Amino acid sequence: MRLNYNGLKDAEAWKKAGIELPPYDPQKLADNTRKNPRWVHFGIGNIFRIFVGGIADSLIRKGLMDTGIICAETFDFDVVDKIYNPFDNLALAVTLYPDGKTDKKLLASLTEAVKAQPRFGDDWARLKEIFTAPSLQMVSFTITEKGYALHGSDGKFFPFVNADIENGPEKCGGAMAVVASMLFARFKAGATPLALVSMDNVSQNGKKLRESVIEMSEQWYNRNFVPADFVNWVKDESKVAFSWTMIDKITPRPSEDVAKTLEGLGVEDMGIVITSKRTYIAPFVNAEAPGYLVIEDSFPNGRPKLEESGYGVYMTDRKTVNLSERMKVTACLNPIHSALCTYAIMLGYTLFADCMHDSDLAELAHQVGYVEGLPVVEDPKIISPRKFLDECINVRFPNPYLGDTSARIATDISQGLSIRFGETTKEYVARDGTAEKLKGIPLAIAGWLRYILGVDDKGGKYELSPDPMNAEMTKALEGITIGKPETMGDKLRPILSNARIFGVNLYDAGIGGKVEAIFRDEISGTGAVRAALKKYLA
Repeated sequence: MRLNYNGLKDAEAWKKAGIELPPYDPQKLADNTRKNPRWVHFGIGNIFRIFVGGIADSLIRKGLMDTGIICAETFDFDVVDKIYNPFDNLALAVTLYPDGKTDKKLLASLTEAVKAQPRFGDDWARLKEIFTAPSLQMVSFTITEKGYALHGSDGKFFPFVNADIENGPEKCGGAMAVVASMLFARFKAGATPLALVSMDNVSQNGKKLRESVIEMSEQWYNRNFVPADFVNWVKDESKVAFSWTMIDKITPRPSEDVAKTLEGLGVEDMGIVITSKRTYIAPFVNAEAPGYLVIEDSFPNGRPKLEESGYGVYMTDRKTVNLSERMKVTACLNPIHSALCTYAIMLGYTLFADCMHDSDLAELAHQVGYVEGLPVVEDPKIISPRKFLDECINVRFPNPYLGDTSARIATDISQGLSIRFGETTKEYVARDGTAEKLKGIPLAIAGWLRYILGVDDKGGKYELSPDPMNAEMTKALEGITIGKPETMGDKLRPILSNARIFGVNLYDAGIGGKVEAIFRDEISGTGAVRAALKKYLA
């Protein structure tokens, strides 16, 4: 059995292997989507394929959609060349349950993949064709937190952003510039309304997307690349909406065990690919069963009936989305992931599920979530924060079959610190005048800094997970030596006082000194990380 249009013809073989095929014709769907594009997605990695692709697949199966999703990639083009094109854009979705059972379903809802940069001429022309189609209703995104960033921690534009600003709409490369360029093409072709929907794990993700697209547009206006009318159109949310969302589905890297299982069932070429950009991806995607997607219902050109997919989609207002996102990102899920993953790496836990059985790390999770997070997070009503946290702690995180790694969770960790820890810290400052009573969050921040040193608690070395701040942070901590706490000096002060990193000056919040003390203890020698956890959680 091969994962392509031709390979689907032997339906009986797939059925025998326990893999559910779509009841619709994938080729017919792709043809119709090409003629009538309604949905484009940027950032075409694993969570998009199994969750967003699964939502679309469900709606198509139910007869509620007759087109699929066009997939656009601005960053890692190996994904298009090695995972989409060779498999006719098909994907195998494998759901991993805590009892060891799995569901296997073939998704054909992703109908086309384009490389979204001008240097790929045919793809660039095709993307413009899609964006200028009046039928296009929504553009969604899972490009990770760093995908929206135009500025470094120093407040200056990144070099690639400067290049995009100076080169204009036809020679851009960054995701935000590409989106602004496509919007300009749509504006010139009649300015049909459109919804841009960020589905990334970023609080107020729609606001961040809007701000970046507007800033890029204004920079081009200042250089006479675009007219003022275009900038005004982008700013008018009755014309270009930037819907806010909360998305949640733990989607680890592809599992070798799953690959072997699928090949054992007769599915060919299930090998995992590590791209030149260090994306781990495969023709299949494995993920947990739970999924949540809360969306602000702002779609000026219409939308699919997303809430009828059966995939945990809630259509609501902006306030409820924001509360749902804050619940997840500042209290119940992401801060616990970020707090534990660095310690898990330093303590030798490759699989994140294993660290949940470590009594010290379980206590850190309890402290960050139940003790510090829940008391200052507002209930969004549609989802109970305590029930959501209970599910994370008791069901989702300990799932031994999920195969999620501590290293994957640590990827790009610097980009979420201001939301995952800074927001809760600010809530305590607002409520009590200081956040000095916090224990879990200072431990989490100290753990991140200690992790940057690349030395585990036994003195062995490990490779840092990809992160745009790795080089900057490694340089800032240069000279600090395990076993010599005096080498710390005053190196942490410029970091902990940087509100661009943490969302607040941690000294002003009352916890900068505590983070320093924890870090000093954690670099005092081998075994010091474990000892510090016990000391400060006591």
